[in-house]
Amino acid sequence: MAPIEEPRKRVVDSDKVWTTLLTNNKYLPGLLTLEHSLRAVGSAYPLLVLYTDTLEASGHEALARRGIPTQRIEYLLPLASKDYSNDTRFYDCWSKLQPFGFTEYSRVAQLDSDMLVLQNMDELMDIPLDTSPGSTRLFAAAHACVCNPLKHPHYPKDWVPENCAYTSQHATPDLAAQTGADPNFGLGSLNGGLQVVVPCMDTYRTIISAISEPEKTSGYDFADQSLLGDAFAGRWAPLSYRYNALKTLRWCHKEIWRDDEVKNVHYILAPKPWENRESDDETHKWWWRANEQRVLEEKAKGIADGW
Repeated sequence: MAPIEEPRKRVVDSDKVWTTLLTNNKYLPGLLTLEHSLRAVGSAYPLLVLYTDTLEASGHEALARRGIPTQRIEYLLPLASKDYSNDTRFYDCWSKLQPFGFTEYSRVAQLDSDMLVLQNMDELMDIPLDTSPGSTRLFAAAHACVCNPLKHPHYPKDWVPENCAYTSQHATPDLAAQTGADPNFGLGSLNGGLQVVVPCMDTYRTIISAISEPEKTSGYDFADQSLLGDAFAGRWAPLSYRYNALKTLRWCHKEIWRDDEVKNVHYILAPKPWENRESDDETHKWWWRANEQRVLEEKAKGIADGW
């Protein structure tokens, strides 16, 4: 668990920030290209890297060399959780809930490090959210795809296309590019890769309280996003898929996917683009083009450390 902390001082000179979590170097190539992509599309807001004590020294050095701002956070874990040996990344994911308590900022948009921003999406910093009791817009997120297209046997049995919110939008692709599906459709599951948050200590205390209930957390199949979907059922605002465009949607929900509408690709599941350059996934090619631009930019600045 994490303590309830008093507000900290801002690490960056901005009232609104993008944040991303880094617990080890495995995701560092993705993070560096994510940061590059935010600047490439002209975002007005900085990316703040939230690191835990598990991050290697070489990771710190790479971030410092590029002038990317960082902030230490506590590694957040529940009293009890499921066995995530099939998806070990979920042990780290609880820490992604920390920005809900970052009250030194008026708005935090948390991004996973395996994302690539293709179009400016600064409008997320101004969408209406409301932290008052009973609000149905405490934070914003995009739906999870519960189709289980790769047929992972350890996924819940009710993760099938008929329960997927994106399936409900197949007949209205133009609308799907603008708005999210009903948050209560099907399983009402959100994806934790992007969360747009107005930091609020009441919300954060609810999260810390939920993390302290082993009878609940031990049944959460997807760690942080399961907790958010349970603790705030019907109280979050759904975003269009284009802000958290899970790469699998391009083929399992081709009815709504439009390449030119996508603002932010999320490279869920393995392998990540930087782990396999030979992938024939079209979205992976997008990542490699952006990564090559980053490397060229860094070399021009005298940075050539292999990341």
